[in-house]
Amino acid sequence: MGKSETTCDCAVIHADTLEHVKHHMVDESSLDSMTKLFKIFGDSTRTRILAALNCHEMCVCDLAVLLDMTKSAISHQLKVLRDNNLVKFQKKGKHAYYSLADDHVKEILDVALEHINE
Repeated sequence: MGKSETTCDCAVIHADTLEHVKHHMVDESSLDSMTKLFKIFGDSTRTRILAALNCHEMCVCDLAVLLDMTKSAISHQLKVLRDNNLVKFQKKGKHAYYSLADDHVKEILDVALEHINE
């Protein structure tokens, strides 16, 4: 598709559309938060951790083995995910088991996978 096929050559302003979007578009603060969320998902290690936790709760040791990484590296990424409310953990004895923070995170992962598999 050439540039002329993808650009608008008209000079007409669609005032009704502009007004509708101005009144219904997400506010700037929410857009900034969305951008931050997408940046978190933009790291392949974090995405791999989330994909693993989408299957089952896991401890740091198991995640490290699964992803062939050090426990320290996994812990660092889990902290980022935890700080952004994407994962939670529960202590069971000496172990901390991580899981997705809520069904919204699972839904984001599932919808993303569905989209790329279209």
